[in-house]
Order: sequence, then structure tokens, then C-alpha cells
Amino acid sequence: MDSTPLPAANDTGIFVVYAPAEQTAPLVFASPHSGRDYPPDFVAASRLDPASLRRSEDSFVDELFACAPVFGAPLIAAQFPRAFCDPNREPYELDPRMFAGPLPVQANTRSPRVAAGLGTIARVVATGAEIYGGKLPVAEIERRVGRYYRPYHDRLRQLVDATCERFGRSLLVDCHSMPSVGGPMDRDPGSSRVDVVLGDCYGRACAPDIVQAAEDTFRSLGYRVVRNAPYAGGFTTRHYGRPAGGSHALQIELNRALYMDEATHAKTEGFHPLAAHLETVVAALAAVSAGAAP
Repeated sequence: MDSTPLPAANDTGIFVVYAPAEQTAPLVFASPHSGRDYPPDFVAASRLDPASLRRSEDSFVDELFACAPVFGAPLIAAQFPRAFCDPNREPYELDPRMFAGPLPVQANTRSPRVAAGLGTIARVVATGAEIYGGKLPVAEIERRVGRYYRPYHDRLRQLVDATCERFGRSLLVDCHSMPSVGGPMDRDPGSSRVDVVLGDCYGRACAPDIVQAAEDTFRSLGYRVVRNAPYAGGFTTRHYGRPAGGSHALQIELNRALYMDEATHAKTEGFHPLAAHLETVVAALAAVSAGAAP
């Protein structure tokens, strides 16, 4: 199968949905961090060069999982970059030190993500480098959350709810990539990482048989796999994973060294073999999700 992204069924400029002609699997795939449309005003306001801003980007993950519609499942991919607005956070995980004025009353200023500088509007990129040279206006919060974050999650919620209505259950697979070595803002700074990390919020977001099927499939393809360390699942996995109600969520983190040059953000010869292997993983998830009990 061709791993090139399929024609967009819905392209809003904020996100793209690649969809099959008919959804035949109770699956939804999401790529919240592969966006590479950097707003010019954001780049101009940053103290970092464009290459440095990309350090937080899950480059090409949307392309790696582009086979999803072939297996009867939609794939939603954010087009805006994570360093600009992170949809894998609560709507208002914000650092008050970043803004020139009071935050919205509902802001969560004490989360571990905010402490690490990686809130909804990040203070730093994955290497720990500060993004901005000064404080941002408070109005920038609603501009990014309202124009980018909320439309992405509104559409993702529609996809999940429609899947549950059609099949009686759903499995949301949140697709990510990770640096090959833990960064200064991570739980494992300086540590070399395995090939794949599966996050199910320590069993709270996804049925065990689904996670086991994903792990077994990756291992059968020769990958080193662990669960929930250093990534147990972000906001998306926690928010949409409600196994008791038939809504499952699983986060997949892929080691970037498998498919790209982390310094230049260029694909390597490992890209196409990994994409081909992911077809096997997606097929396995389609099969197991169809049999997952609500």
C-alpha cells in the first residue's frame, strides 16, 4: 500500500481529515502534533529560528499513519504546530508568567505540563529553549484556543461520537513521535529510548486486550515496546478514554530515530519500512477494536 497521505476529505486550514469512502472499523486516528504550518506572526514573535521551533514537532506522523482510511478509519491531523498551540493539553493549561495580564479564571496553572513549560501555549520547545523574548498579550490565549484548539477538538469529538453511534464502541488512537533520547523537560533526561511506547493511562483509558494486541503486533515486527513510560497518555487519551462506556483511547509514541534525522527533520530510509509495518498495526487494531466489548 502507498503510505502517501490520501486526498483530504475535509481541509479547514486548521486540521485535515482523511476519511474512507465508508467507515468500516470502530477506529479513529489522530495526529495532534505533526502540524507544520507555522503562522508568520508566531515565527516573528519567537526568539528561536524556524528549525529550533520544530523541536517539539512530531514530524511526518500524519504520513506514517496515512494508511488508516484504507482500513476503514478516519485520520484527523492538526495543521498548526504544537509549539504554537498544543491540542494534547487541557484548553487552559497556562503559565501566568508568560502573559501580560490576568489569565482566564478556569486556567490550570499548576499542572506538571505547565511546570515543564509545555502547556497549551508552550513556554519552551522540547529542548528546553525559551520560545518568546517577552510576555504575550492575554488576548492571544483566546485567539489560539478559540481559533485552533477548539475546532480541532470539536471535530475529533464528532468523529469519536459518530463512531460510537455507528458501531456501539470506538477506539481513538492518538499518534505521536518522541525524541530518541529523553530531553531536559522529560521524565527520563538523557536516557536512550525504546522504539515504541504505548500509553493507556495505566489501564484507565483502554481495554487490556486492545493494548495487548498493539504490543504483540509491534513486538512481532521486531520493535522494542514498553507501556506508559515515559509517556502514559496526554489530555486526549485521558479525556476520550472511557472504556466503561465503550470509548477506548490509546496513545502510540514512535521513536523518531526510526524514520527521520532528528537534527535536520528529514526523512531517512527507515520511513517507508516503518510506514509499511504500521499498516500491520492498524490492521490489528481494526480487528481487535471490532471485537472490543463496550
